[in-house]
Amino acid sequence: MNILIIVAHPDDPEFFCGGSIARWCAEGHTVRYVLVTDGSKGNDDPSISAAQLIALRQDEQRAAAAELGVTNVHFLPHVDGELVNTLALQRDIAREVRRFRADIVVTTDPQTLHYGALRVNHNDHRVMGMAVCDAIFPAAGNRMFFPELLDDGFEPHGPHELWFTATTQPNHLVDISTFIDAKICAVRAHVSQVKNPAAISERLQQGIARFHADGSLWLAEGFRRIRL
Repeated sequence: MNILIIVAHPDDPEFFCGGSIARWCAEGHTVRYVLVTDGSKGNDDPSISAAQLIALRQDEQRAAAAELGVTNVHFLPHVDGELVNTLALQRDIAREVRRFRADIVVTTDPQTLHYGALRVNHNDHRVMGMAVCDAIFPAAGNRMFFPELLDDGFEPHGPHELWFTATTQPNHLVDISTFIDAKICAVRAHVSQVKNPAAISERLQQGIARFHADGSLWLAEGFRRIRL
C-alpha cells in the first residue's frame, strides 16, 4: 500500500504520527513524505540565517525519516508560517498524489483550532489540512482539474482514504507500543527543534497512553479516518 504523508513542516511527521509511520514501514507499506513549507521560521537564533536553517532542517528531516524506515522525502518551497490555501498549493498537492498513486493520504486536521486549554494550533497545520482536502476531492482524480498536470504525465488518481493526524476527534487508533522508541529517536533527530532531548520521551508519551481492561499500558496514535 502507498501511504503519502503531506504536512507543513519538517518534524511534523515524527511528532504527529512517527510511531504509526514506523509501524507501516515495518509492515511493508511504502511511505513517502511531502513537506510543503521550507521550515524557515522554525528557530529564532540570530546566528543562523533563513537559508542555513532551511538546509539544516531538510538534513534533520531526512535523518528522522530514515529512523522510521522512510527514504522518499520531497520538499516543496512554500514559505513557513505563510501558507495559504491557493489553487497553486492545491495543484502542487494534487501532483504529488497523482505522482505517488497514493492509497492513503495522511495530513493534519484542519478542524483542530486548539488543543484543549493548552495551546492554539499552528495556522499552517490548519491550512495544510484544508488544502489537502481540496486537492484530493475533486481535483486529484478528475482530469478536468489542472490539465497542465496531464501534460507533465500525471494521470488522475484518487486515494482510497484520508487520515487526519493532530486531531482532537480521533475515530481510529494505531497501536505504536512497540514503535515508541523509533518515534523518540526520529523526533530527537530534529536537533534544532528539540530543546530538551532528555524530557522528550515523557512528553511524546503523554496523551497517547491507553489502558487495557486489565490495566496494562499501551500506546496509540489517534487519527480521524475518512473513507473516500
